[in-house]
Amino acid sequence: MEQVILVDQHDNETGTMEKQQAHIEGLLHRAISVFIYNTKGEMLLQQRAADKYHSANLWTNTCCSHPRPGETAGDAATRRLREEMGMTCELTEAFNFIYKAKLDNDLTEHEYDHVFTGITDNIPKPDPAEVAAWKYIELAQLEKDIDDQPGKYTEWFKICLLDWRDKLYALKSD
Repeated sequence: MEQVILVDQHDNETGTMEKQQAHIEGLLHRAISVFIYNTKGEMLLQQRAADKYHSANLWTNTCCSHPRPGETAGDAATRRLREEMGMTCELTEAFNFIYKAKLDNDLTEHEYDHVFTGITDNIPKPDPAEVAAWKYIELAQLEKDIDDQPGKYTEWFKICLLDWRDKLYALKSD
């Protein structure tokens, strides 16, 4: 059973819990989100696999997950980028934020999310159990598509992109 790290509003650990149970109860836990850009400034998105227990087939950021007990957020971001997208690059922790969002299947994401960014032109080799498809997209086109078809995207991705757009976009060329 995969465990998540429960935290308080300041990211202090308060315990651990089985991942799905934390999503059922909507308890605040530590998470990571990775945003990869290519050298043209396009963002790499993934479409979540059809068998994911929530948000299946929705488009989202390059990868996201939860650190394991005893694992740093940075190590988790590197691990999940490799596991989900079959790629590596240097990652920088950009910022963190807390959000709470109702999901399908009566689940709630309530996360203290550490956001990492990186720049690479490496071609993803995703794990099909995690990722149905991937694409690079220009940011203006992405924003328009989210406005036109918000149901195609995960809740956390829309929150992160729209609420933290200035920080995300400033980092794509650093």
